[in-house]
Amino acid sequence: MAPLTGPVTTGLQIFAIPGVVLLIAFLGYASQWVFHTPDLQPGPLSKNQIITFNLLLLNLWWNYYKACTVPPGTYTHARPPSGDDDVDDKTKGKKQEDERQKPMTPAAGQRWCRKCDAPKPPRAHHCRHCRRCIPKMDHHCPWTDNCVSMQTFPYFYRFLVSTNLALWYLSRLLYLRFRALFDERNLPAYLGPSPTRIALLTVVAIACALVSLALGILLTTTTKAWLFNRTMIEDWEVERHESLVGRQARGGSTWWASEEEEGGEESSSEETTTPSNGQKTLRRVEFPYDIGIWNNMCQAMGTRNFLAWFWPFAGGPTVSRTAGSGVGWDWEENGFNARAGMWPPPDPDKQRRGHWRGNADTAVKLPTYATPEEEKAAFKARQERDQRLRRRRQLMEAQQGSGIFAELEEDEELEDLFPEQRKREKYEKGLDGEPGWTNADGERLRDFGVDEDSDDVVEDDIVPHNADFDHDEDEDVPLGELLRRRRVASRNPDT
Repeated sequence: MAPLTGPVTTGLQIFAIPGVVLLIAFLGYASQWVFHTPDLQPGPLSKNQIITFNLLLLNLWWNYYKACTVPPGTYTHARPPSGDDDVDDKTKGKKQEDERQKPMTPAAGQRWCRKCDAPKPPRAHHCRHCRRCIPKMDHHCPWTDNCVSMQTFPYFYRFLVSTNLALWYLSRLLYLRFRALFDERNLPAYLGPSPTRIALLTVVAIACALVSLALGILLTTTTKAWLFNRTMIEDWEVERHESLVGRQARGGSTWWASEEEEGGEESSSEETTTPSNGQKTLRRVEFPYDIGIWNNMCQAMGTRNFLAWFWPFAGGPTVSRTAGSGVGWDWEENGFNARAGMWPPPDPDKQRRGHWRGNADTAVKLPTYATPEEEKAAFKARQERDQRLRRRRQLMEAQQGSGIFAELEEDEELEDLFPEQRKREKYEKGLDGEPGWTNADGERLRDFGVDEDSDDVVEDDIVPHNADFDHDEDEDVPLGELLRRRRVASRNPDT
């Protein structure tokens, strides 16, 4: 069973919380020891200053404890009942356990988590550290070893506010002492504090300045997310969607935007439009969860009583135990889009498309040639291509062996096998040089703790995972999709 908070696998993150504890203790208590020096003007801390500073520290400790220990939330999905009533309690309990372990079946147009093997509610994401779907996941914070989510956001925000208040108060105390040192710079050194005290005071000041800058920026971005009801992950999704729409406006194309209209679901026609040339074009989708600053703040804190927002012992929203409805399952929308449930918009990196089952005509279509000479020329061209690929493979194996070069080799082979499609689709690379899109800061979803391999949007032509079907590939499957399937197959050899 997975722990309530924190990652399932251990690593360097096990040193994050002890490091934060040591930093708080150093800034909070080493600074008070330095201030307790008669030679350091304006003298030791007064009684009121000691009480104020330690109350701020106590509030900080409590909020940090809550931010680390409050569970980020878990979804409980309802399984279909067996319908057997005339059984004893022991048999009934065993059947209920079997029903809980029975895999669920994805529905058409539904967000599906392949890791949890369950539906993924709106705004939820699968955390690769906690190994479960987190409601309204913002990011996985390494310093609290916990996800910032719908349930933990109030505690995390109180921790940021209390930390910044304590740092600002400490900065004021440090400023008064450095100003006194500057005013007495012409006095003899023996009248002032010892060099050890001055060195420690300098270290405390530098650490306080760096931590104040970092947490000040984090408080600003978190406050913005609170006011506009948009998580870091959703910021990434908004930027991704604007990039796709902008690329389409500039005349670019994406493989998922050029498929023929298959009809059926209303969602397909609303999220895309079909111009006269028969190709789908992506329609801009507005972010639907910004329902006004006041409503956003109340929703995030779980109460409309603003006095409880910053009360250290206040609680926060919790996921409804009623599967499929309630808090954490349903989210109010602003009505700017044609219908509810359009977010997140279509994304080629997260949609299972490309006709996975191969519903196109799989009959072999042999090319026809006007003369035997044309057929011989085509055969020689294929033969030269095979020889070129074989020489390239042998050269790479001799120089670098397997690994990433095998991946690059397959990329080049697929480029030769699908030359026309390669012209239509350029393989997208991020700022880090790796395949896939990144935002302006070079961030990917995995940088926020999201398990990207778990995201799936089930289309109408996708069958349940336990069904038997032929994995025939269509010729119009893009290069990026082929590489994605290869990576998925290598990670999940049993599927």
